Amino acid sequence: MELLELHNITKRYPGVTALDNVSISFREGEVHALVGENGAGKSTFIKTISGAVHPNEGEIVFDGVTYPHLTPQKSLELGISVVYQEMIQFEAMSVADNLFMSDGSDGGLFVNDAERNKKAAELLQKFQCHVSPKTWVRELSMANRQIVEICKAILRKARVLILDEPTASITVEEQRRLFDVIRELKAQGVTIIYISHRLDELFEICDRVSILRDGKYIDTINIEDTDKQGLIKLMVGRELSENYPVKDNKPTDEVVLQVENLCGNGVRNISFQLHKGEILGFAGLVGAGRTELMHLIYGAAGIEAGTVTMNGEQLSIHTPADAMKAGIGLIPEDRKWQGCFLDKPIFWNVSISNIKELCKGAFVDRKKEMDQAETYGRRMRIKAPNLVVNAGALSGGNQQKVVIAKSLASLPDILIFDEPTRGIDIGARYEIYQLMIDLTKEGKSILMVSSDMEELLGMSERIVVLHEGEQTGTIDKPDFSQERVLALASGIA
Repeated sequence: MELLELHNITKRYPGVTALDNVSISFREGEVHALVGENGAGKSTFIKTISGAVHPNEGEIVFDGVTYPHLTPQKSLELGISVVYQEMIQFEAMSVADNLFMSDGSDGGLFVNDAERNKKAAELLQKFQCHVSPKTWVRELSMANRQIVEICKAILRKARVLILDEPTASITVEEQRRLFDVIRELKAQGVTIIYISHRLDELFEICDRVSILRDGKYIDTINIEDTDKQGLIKLMVGRELSENYPVKDNKPTDEVVLQVENLCGNGVRNISFQLHKGEILGFAGLVGAGRTELMHLIYGAAGIEAGTVTMNGEQLSIHTPADAMKAGIGLIPEDRKWQGCFLDKPIFWNVSISNIKELCKGAFVDRKKEMDQAETYGRRMRIKAPNLVVNAGALSGGNQQKVVIAKSLASLPDILIFDEPTRGIDIGARYEIYQLMIDLTKEGKSILMVSSDMEELLGMSERIVVLHEGEQTGTIDKPDFSQERVLALASGIA
């Protein structure tokens, strides 16, 4: 039975058609994947369902009733809930407060905290989320935050649940737990619309998949009737025979960065060497301390003990400015809050890390600034009408390219890539992988943090594994295996 149908949906913005005559239907109690490259129209499609976007043409049919468009309030009333990749939560409030903030109930003048905590505990336990309802949301892992959002949808009696990149920042074990939750909801008749760039997982959890490309509907197929390469061809309009470019250059024996017994920011006694031209991967479960370690090296957190030596010289890094001056650049995990100035133009974002070199006296040389932005824009293949467009108007993949361009403009010798392809489509991923390899060919070296096991194994020469802030091992490429990495990351090897 078709529960939700979108017929001939078209949405135009000035200069671009985000959705062009798109028709897709969703059955009751199915897990239906929605895939496409960044810019394919997935976000606009989701927002059309949730009522955040009103289409210029087309109609929405829910449970047999036709609507020209939905509003956010009407969408919630119908039982449509969205768990976005960038979750909107009250971080300084408890789990119970977040759950019952908008459940639609009227508790009168007074709130019965004991009753709410009891109900919250029962609901969380149902999904194997072993956290106290009194815990502040900001203290939760990303996976548990997602469970809280799913619980909110259940309290609203959701009939359609949209999950936007739900596994982008969670571990393999947390992914298994999330999939168990999805299967239980499916068994209860809830329709799941599942958006992910990690194509492998679609074959584990989804029943059907619909493909968008450049705002157009391409096809809907049973997941059992296709494979990963077939999906990629439909998404990008061409075949990508390899997931990773060939890295035909080898790191040299020259040590460009040596970290010895580094402590601080939640990590202890970390030691490793980075060689010229090397991509050194960092693995670990959520909370292992990978990002915290990178922040120490980059000067975004204070070092309590240990040393960082670059090209034989011990560094004294107290701020990110010190790191950039030494020749270390960072592409952070959270591009929206830490990487891009979303309300600033592309050229401004690219030049900000190198602004002193673009000044004539007290003023910025606009020609030099635009020339630099055009150079890096071409190199990064940033897709935008022009460089004056604000970064916030770009797709996730192109925002990531802007962040990389900003870092490259400061001319670093060592680059830290923290989750380099989080939430990025397969085509843009390949371009970023190729860029990373090209950088190593130029003699630059890379520290890469990734929660994507395939990415770690496919791009790294060696992998340093962390567990609860401590280093549990380093694996050389000939010894790479998912089982070995997971054993070290779990602290059992």
